[in-house]
Amino acid sequence: MADTTNTRRESNRNDEPPTPPWRVEGAPPPGTKARSPMRRPRWWLLLAGLLALNWVIGSLLVRPKNPSTISYTSFRQQVEAGNVSKISSKGDTIQGTFKVKTDIDGSKLTDFDTERPSFADDKLFQLLQDKAVDVRAKPLFSSTPVWQSLLVNFGPTLLFIGLLVFASRAMRRGLGAGGIGGIGRSKAVRVDQTGGTRTTFADVAGIDEVEEQLVEIVEMLRDPDKYRRVGAQLPKGVLLSGPPGTGKTLLARAVAGEAGVPFFSASASEFIEMIVGVGASRVRDLFDQAKKVAPAIIFIDELDAIGRQRGAGSLGGVDEREQTLNQILTEMDGFTGAEGVIVIAATNRADVLDSALLRAGRFDRRIIVNAPDIVGREAILRVHARGVPLGPDVDLGRVAAATPGMVGADLRNLINEAALLSARRDHTQLSYADFTDALEKIILGAERRITLSDEERTRTAFHESGHALLGMLIAGSDPVRKISIIPRGHALGVTFQAPSTDRYGYDAEYLRGRIVGALGGRAAEQLVFGNVTTGAESDMEQVTNIARQMIGRWGMSELIGPVTVLPNPQGDVWYPGDPRSPSEATRQLVDGETRKLVDQCYGRALELLGANRDKLDRLANALLQRETLDEFDAYAAAGVPHDAPMAPTV
Repeated sequence: MADTTNTRRESNRNDEPPTPPWRVEGAPPPGTKARSPMRRPRWWLLLAGLLALNWVIGSLLVRPKNPSTISYTSFRQQVEAGNVSKISSKGDTIQGTFKVKTDIDGSKLTDFDTERPSFADDKLFQLLQDKAVDVRAKPLFSSTPVWQSLLVNFGPTLLFIGLLVFASRAMRRGLGAGGIGGIGRSKAVRVDQTGGTRTTFADVAGIDEVEEQLVEIVEMLRDPDKYRRVGAQLPKGVLLSGPPGTGKTLLARAVAGEAGVPFFSASASEFIEMIVGVGASRVRDLFDQAKKVAPAIIFIDELDAIGRQRGAGSLGGVDEREQTLNQILTEMDGFTGAEGVIVIAATNRADVLDSALLRAGRFDRRIIVNAPDIVGREAILRVHARGVPLGPDVDLGRVAAATPGMVGADLRNLINEAALLSARRDHTQLSYADFTDALEKIILGAERRITLSDEERTRTAFHESGHALLGMLIAGSDPVRKISIIPRGHALGVTFQAPSTDRYGYDAEYLRGRIVGALGGRAAEQLVFGNVTTGAESDMEQVTNIARQMIGRWGMSELIGPVTVLPNPQGDVWYPGDPRSPSEATRQLVDGETRKLVDQCYGRALELLGANRDKLDRLANALLQRETLDEFDAYAAAGVPHDAPMAPTV
């Protein structure tokens, strides 16, 4: 078995592979012969040869003559002297040839032309007859240059022939790749990772458990015979699912780089066109090219664009999408299958994919790529910080702790924003302040250069101090990292809290504390000024969302019980008549329990702020003086130690 496989692979290597119909990045694949630069312009050389031949023939058949203009008086004298051989007349223009070269105005002339004055009344014709001059009506000499005659006579024909040749070659290329003009050709980008841009697992960090599952794929691509000897088969498909920016595309490139095989990258939306059947043609073309250089990897990004459940829509474009999906199903596990070709696909919505696409034999492995934890985020930061000069005060572990929920793309953007800030400040190294300011810009938005009145500024300071103080006092709350009354984005001020460690589950106590803290700004305004403003709009949206999820999805209400009566907020929709949809009475209970929970938390916020009014005033005054307080400055200004006992939420 191994010998037959090796023989077939060697024969494939000896054949010259056809030119791929997509762009190629990096070095050409091994065994590819360089295309001679003289092969492309052969038709143009033929056309140039035809033009040269026409020029030679025209030069031999048409002898251009350049007659000199002489006066009519000189012409009469030469006629009377018998030195004119022949003439041609058209109107008053006379062309002719002397019998011998004649000196006129110091030059030897053979051919001439002249104009007969309209007032001349001499008997010129009689004189010409007497001197035996050959008189003709057709001009002796053409005034049009030979090259113009050739261009007029042969140019259109040669141009037409050239256009026919060009059109026939273009049509051959198009029809050979799936349609006229190449409309059925795949738009995938082939990356031969043999140069300096090779991506490996050294460029991937923070998702070690996913990397471990892909190492086996790499080993099978490197040495397939090792696994075939024990009856193992190469997986036909690997599905990477997870939030955007977690590194799914990077993982696929790393697998190809480690295995040293060709890598074809395409977006699923590139297969879809208005013409039905084009997508299926592009899929066939892509798999055909991958089979020619197998083993190879095909990476399809955003698979859900064509892989959705069939029959899940009725609008235009469904037939084209379903035909494209059917072709992918056939190529992956049809009558012949794609031997030696692994399909790696990425999607954010694995729940909407067609069941036939997910079955064993097509996507044999489904790998979930989650957001990294604090250790993974630090590792990702170190990968992206290669070559970036970091100051002595930069602790990437501390930066990772302040970025919960961020994925690889977010962390890369964070380092880039910090570097841009450092450059604008004329620093030679990135400082920790550059990272914190960049994080504020990403999460909270850029600073708004507006001038607040003293009243608005004071109210904003107390509003943010209410959020921050409750975050310092309530048990289980995330530590306060920064407070600012500098307007950013849509907000006039911000309070940034981040956990010291990653959280993967939330208890009712923590969620209640989140609600109490979010209501702290409104409670501080009510306590200090006796009225409230619109500044708590986003706070109330956050509070309502958390409270409704506690009651309707997480079973944290004794009255509702441990049942789910609300749809998943990540895109699930319950239509009227859906058996999962709750009754009107249940919805009213959810609304009542939500209102009850929010009222309890708001009362607790007023109670805690009232009992610690002196801390609230000190924190607000410090904000008014300095506008921005870091973590340690904020706790010091409020007079709350980091290790102080926390108050319960109820």
